[in-house]
Order: sequence, then structure tokens, then C-alpha cells
Amino acid sequence: MVSYIGKRILAIIPVVLFAILITFVLIHISPVDPAEAYLTAAHIHPTEELLAEKRHEFGLDQPLIVQYFQTVMKISRLDFGRSYLTNEPVWDEVAARMPATIQLAVSSILFAMLVSIPLGFLSAVYKNSLIDTFSRLLSFFGASIPQFWLGYLLIFFFSVKLDLLPVEGRGSWEHLVLPTMTLSLALIAIYTRLLRASVLEQLQESYVLYARTRGIKEKVIMVKHVLKIAISPVITGLGMNMGKLLTGTIIVEQVFSWPGFGRYFVEAIFNRDIPVIQCYVFLAACLFIVCNLIVDLVQLYMDPRISLKGRTDQ
Repeated sequence: MVSYIGKRILAIIPVVLFAILITFVLIHISPVDPAEAYLTAAHIHPTEELLAEKRHEFGLDQPLIVQYFQTVMKISRLDFGRSYLTNEPVWDEVAARMPATIQLAVSSILFAMLVSIPLGFLSAVYKNSLIDTFSRLLSFFGASIPQFWLGYLLIFFFSVKLDLLPVEGRGSWEHLVLPTMTLSLALIAIYTRLLRASVLEQLQESYVLYARTRGIKEKVIMVKHVLKIAISPVITGLGMNMGKLLTGTIIVEQVFSWPGFGRYFVEAIFNRDIPVIQCYVFLAACLFIVCNLIVDLVQLYMDPRISLKGRTDQ
């Protein structure tokens, strides 16, 4: 186990370096001049003298390979420079906004799991029943409706008409309800269908028939054996969506004016704030890798059929 974790951690390094390289290349082939973007954000007229001074300050007059290694060294120290817009350290601003995004992502995942696991499991056990029909309709609705439209519908119904919940901002638990519901519906649709299909597949396996012939109680078979193995695809999806939510709750944060990292990234794009964009790409790569590592470790525990040796040999 320790060897497996060590190899996975070492595998993070080339992935992160590649992500930094892609960002570096895209920045240099784009028509945006970082020096000009900085001066424009600071409301300074970009004369040739000032542009040359800023290019020298940013190291843009050095060879590309030198610029790339300097970028890697700075990022390894979590030094992303200063925001063009606020002139504050990027990492400090990101660290101040990440708790809001983490809170929203975790609450959405937890709510989605609390709804989708029992719903998907029961819809498989009671196939073609009323609860199965309801889960199908909910899944189709959740997969088809755009998140921004759902957010505005919830605001109109719960905030404007009923005056029950706040429209925007972050504060009490009431501010968390509508954004969580908006983000969770699509996840519920995915996890419910995944779990239903996985449970139906496991019910056809020979170990279920063998357990029944041994006289094991049906509840024990379904919960202790079938559900424990069938939940594996849901855990995989959880890892992918957790990384996505931590770095990409952009639409929902815009709709509800949630002061998170996604909204900060959107503002950086519109203001051509290159240090913030670099920080976002770095964090996105790291979060996806870490979430997938955690998922793999959980699956090793949940499904005894997964060979740790087979995974380390890949």
C-alpha cells in the first residue's frame, strides 16, 4: 500500500509539469501581452518605455526555456506573483476564496450522495416499480436542465415568491441551500443511474445466488455484499466530480454571487489576469490528481476483487 501511494504521488510531478507547460505555451501564443495586460488593469497608459520595463520585470525578454523553468520554480514555492487587478499576492487571494468553494462542493457532494445512494439502490431492488419510475424521471430532469436556469428557478420560487431563502451571498446555512440544490441535481441524476445499473449487474453474479443458497438473509446480501461492490462506479464518479466542483463551480457561483474561487477565475479571464489563470490551472491539475488517488484507495478498501499488485504494475 505504501509503495502504491508513493508511486502515485511521484506520478503527480510529470502531470503538473505538463499542465504548467500547456498553460505557459498558451499564454505565449495568445495575442495578449502580459505587460500590456498588467498596465491596462492598473489603468496606466502602456507606452513603449513602460512596456519594455514591465517585460524585463516579468522576465519576458529572456529565452522561453529560461522563462519556463523560472515559472516552475516559482509555482513550486506557491509563488504565482501578484494579481494584475488587485496587486495582491495571488495565492493569498485564492486561499481566502477556496473555503467558500470547498464548503459549496462538499455540501453538494454530501447531499447528492444522501439522495442518490438510497434512491439508486431501491430503484434497482424494486425494478419497474413506482420508485424506479420516479428515479428515472428525476435523472432525466437533472441531466437535461441547465444549472443556471435551475438556479434562477429556485431563486424565483424560494426567494421571490415564498421569501424563505436568501438570494445571494455567503453567511448562514440558509445561503447554502439553493446553491447546493442547484449543483446537486445533476450529480443525483448521474449517481442514481450509475448505482441502479451497477446493482442490477451485481444481482446477476453467481456470488449472490451462492449466498442465497447458504441461507444468508436478503438484507445482509444486498447491503453488505451487493451494495459494497456496486457502489464502486459511484465512488469513481465522486472523485471526478469532486475535482470538478472544487475548480469549476463557476456558473452557480455567478448566479448566487457566491464568493468562491470559480467566480474569482471568471473575473480573472475577463481582466486578462494571467497569474490568477496560471494558479487556477495548477490547482485544477493537483486537485483532480489528489481526488482520483483518494478514490482509488477507497475502492481498494471497498472492493476486495481489485488487485493492488495489478494496479502498481500498470
